[in-house]
Amino acid sequence: MKILVTGGAGFIGSHIVDQYLQLGHEVVVIDNLSTGQRDNLNPQATFHQVDITNAEAVAQVMQEEQPELINHHAAQINVRHSVEDPAFDAITNIVGSINLIEQGLAVGATKIIYASSGGAVYGEPQYIPTDEDHPINPVSHYGLSKYTVEEYLKLYGELRDLKYVILRYANVYGPRQNAYGEAGVVAIFGQQMLQGQQPTIFGDGTDTRDYVFVDDIVEANVRALHQGDNQVLNLGTGHQTSVQEVFAAVADAVGYGGQPRYGEPRLGDITRSALNITKARELLGWEPQVSFSEGVQHTVAFLRGGLQ
Repeated sequence: MKILVTGGAGFIGSHIVDQYLQLGHEVVVIDNLSTGQRDNLNPQATFHQVDITNAEAVAQVMQEEQPELINHHAAQINVRHSVEDPAFDAITNIVGSINLIEQGLAVGATKIIYASSGGAVYGEPQYIPTDEDHPINPVSHYGLSKYTVEEYLKLYGELRDLKYVILRYANVYGPRQNAYGEAGVVAIFGQQMLQGQQPTIFGDGTDTRDYVFVDDIVEANVRALHQGDNQVLNLGTGHQTSVQEVFAAVADAVGYGGQPRYGEPRLGDITRSALNITKARELLGWEPQVSFSEGVQHTVAFLRGGLQ
C-alpha cells in the first residue's frame, strides 16, 4: 500500500514510518520540519518538505504521489502556544487537515488515520478511566482544534464516503521525543537530569497522566490500516501516573539523586487523566505491551545516545 504520513519526521510519525516500511509499504512523508528532525527521516521514504497549510503545495504532492491512505500526525501540539495564538493553532490543525482531506480525496485516497488527543479533547475528566463517550470539554484551543478535525472527518465520511480511524492518544513518550519542547515530561526530565540540571515540576506533583510508550502507539497505527474503520478509539494504558512518580522513575533510570523544584501550574493543563481502552482492545485487538518503568529505561538509554 502507498501511505502518506504527515509529520513523518516527528517523534511519533517517524516511528510509524519506520514500521510501515518494515512491513513492506511504500511511504511518503510530508513535514515542514518546524518541530520534526531530518535525523528522524527514514531514507527509504520519499520526503517532501511541505507545510500542510499550503493547499497548493499539498495538492502538488498528492498529484505526484497518489497515496491510497493518509496517516495524519502533523500538528501544532503546544498547548500553551494554542492559548496564546489560537488563530495559528486553528490554521495549522483545522485548515491544514482540511487541505489534506480535500487533496487526498481528489487523488483517490480512501482512508485517513488521524492522531487526536485523549487528554485535550475531554478536558478535566468527570470520571476515570475516561471512555470515548465522555463529554467533550476541551480547556485549551489545542484540544478544541483536534476535536474539530474529528468532526470534519465524520462529516467527510458521510458526504464523501471517506473511511477514517480517529486515535485519541494518551501521553505518548519514548525515544526521539523532543527533550527541549514544552510537552514530553519523560524526555524533558531525562535530558535535564543527564545534564545535571534540576527539573521543574509545575504544580505540586500530584497531577496525573496516562503514559503510553511509542512502540505501542505504532502497533495501533499498524492495526488501524485494516481495522477500526469510522471509529474513535482511545489509546493509553488506563492507569494514572503522577508527575512526582514520573520524576522518581526517570531519576532511578538516570541515577539522579537530586530533588525537583516546583513552579506554578500552567494555563490549559488538566489535573488528571487516564483513558479507558476497552474499545481499542475489542476493535483492534490492541493492548499496550511496554510497562512504564521499561519505557522510561528505553527513553533514558536513547537520551544517553545508546538507542536510535
